Amino acid sequence: MIEITEHVRNVLLEVAKNKKIYVEGNFLKILKAPKGDKEFIEYLKLCKEKDITTRKKRLEITKQVQKQNKELVSKQEETDALMEELQVALESAKQSEEVANQLREKAEERKDKALEDLEVMQKKTQFELISTIVKVALVVIIGVGIITTVMYALALTTGSDTQIIGSTWSNMFGILLTNAFSIVGTIMGVKYATEKE
Repeated sequence: MIEITEHVRNVLLEVAKNKKIYVEGNFLKILKAPKGDKEFIEYLKLCKEKDITTRKKRLEITKQVQKQNKELVSKQEETDALMEELQVALESAKQSEEVANQLREKAEERKDKALEDLEVMQKKTQFELISTIVKVALVVIIGVGIITTVMYALALTTGSDTQIIGSTWSNMFGILLTNAFSIVGTIMGVKYATEKE
């Protein structure tokens, strides 16, 4: 314990009275009031009470700061977790968009291929139809030509009058040739008119 001199005592009391500054902390534990000095004993009691009050306030502030720090740490952890979830969601969205783009590209490719196949099928069907029409027309033309020729030949060999059959025969061949060229021309015109550039 440290005994206080008269001068130190007076200075401490004066500072407390004028400036409201009191001795605090562990230093209070080693101060000893002079015997019989009630004023200084009261001063030390007041210092201890103020010290206890100050320590309580500091402790409350420390606890409050610690609580706020815990809350901040908790909020930071929540924020970090949300950021990670957001990052995962963004990556997932990006991957989904890439997959959607790939699917869209494949769908476009399949559509183009289907359109090409359809066009090929249409051309093939048109070609087959044209071939069938040409074959039937040629069979009809050749058949009529053969029948007319056979009839003309029979008329010649039997000695019948060939003047009517001869003119009919030549007219028939002219008509057949005209019709054959007309059919082929129509088919070719339709074929080229339906083709896309």
